[in-house]
Amino acid sequence: MATWDDVRRIALALPATTERSTRDGLPGWRVKDKAFTWERPLRRADLEALGAAAPQGPILGVRVPDVGVKEALLADDPDVYFTTPHFDGYPAILVRLDRIPVPELEELLVEAWLDRAPKRLAKEYVDASE
Repeated sequence: MATWDDVRRIALALPATTERSTRDGLPGWRVKDKAFTWERPLRRADLEALGAAAPQGPILGVRVPDVGVKEALLADDPDVYFTTPHFDGYPAILVRLDRIPVPELEELLVEAWLDRAPKRLAKEYVDASE
C-alpha cells in the first residue's frame, strides 16, 4: 500500500510540480500554483460527521475533474475513497493512503495533475507518454 514517500515521488515526477506547505503547515503538491493533492487529516467536524466510520490512518486529499468522478470513485471503492460534508459539492476526494495500491495512487495523481495543469503542459505530458 502507498506511503507519503510514494505520494511525494509520484507528484514531484510530474512536470512543473512543486511541494509547498498548506496553510495548516502540511505537505501539498501544486502544478503552476494550482493544488492537486495534499495531506488532509480529519478535523473535529469531520470526526463528528463520520463517527465510528472515521478512518485512523494517513489521509490524502486529491482534486478530481468533477463531482461525477468523485461519486464514481466513492461508489467503486468505499474502503479506499471517502468524503466528508466539508467537501460536499466540491470536486475533491479523500483517500485512505494506507489502503490504496501504489499503481492506483499514481493513476489518481496523474489524473488530478492533468486536470489542474495548464492545457499546453498537460498536452505535452500526454503526447510524451504515448
